[in-house]
Amino acid sequence: MKIKTTRTANYDHNLACKLTDRMINGQGMGDVSKLKYGLCHMSFNGCEVISVYNALRYVGKPQPLQEVAFFLEKYRMLFGIFGCNMFRLGKALEKYGASYERIGEIGDTPAFIISFWTGRRFLSSIHTVFCTREEDGRIKVYNRYNNCDTVRYGDASGEIFGKYKPVVIYAIKK
Repeated sequence: MKIKTTRTANYDHNLACKLTDRMINGQGMGDVSKLKYGLCHMSFNGCEVISVYNALRYVGKPQPLQEVAFFLEKYRMLFGIFGCNMFRLGKALEKYGASYERIGEIGDTPAFIISFWTGRRFLSSIHTVFCTREEDGRIKVYNRYNNCDTVRYGDASGEIFGKYKPVVIYAIKK
């Protein structure tokens, strides 16, 4: 009898889920919430996987969410309970041919993945999202909230991500 690892069991489970071919918002809603990552459902810990998926769609190199999740399972933290190691997202971007650069500040970057504290440092969780900048300067945020299936907009990064310094930012190059 062959014993499946969590990674391969999750991959098999995720392949059975049917997803629409679009940018993802609201990881706790719809079919995406049923996917598995590590020991949990993606509704709990899938924001890093979803941000890479959305970035790949943006640059014209779309990959199935199941494939991105399978690759990033190598970098999960504490069996995926804490999601994916956000400092390794570049590995997935590289694997799928997307150009990126780690940066210290958002500035006027047209597209980026950002990981940030949702509250006080080390006393709250970290959330990771993919963002683009509109022509009028507003920031378009994908998967900003777990229970919101629409894109969110903001005029300034502080109003969207709070007053805390981002943990890591990847500038995505088209």
